[in-house]
Amino acid sequence: MTTTNETLISDKQGAARYGIHRATWWKWAKNDPEFPKSIKLSARCTRWKLSEVEAWESAKPLGG
Repeated sequence: MTTTNETLISDKQGAARYGIHRATWWKWAKNDPEFPKSIKLSARCTRWKLSEVEAWESAKPLGG
């Protein structure tokens, strides 16, 4: 069995990555069916796999 260390990012880190407000990040998560699925670590802690965010970003058209 192989295990990998997956980097998880918060909504704040994701928003900073794209220069957007955290509310926009959550809007994307809710409304874009291609957006990576979140991982709920606790009632107030949600994260996304950085590798999935990068894949989602790569699949987007330029300027999109």
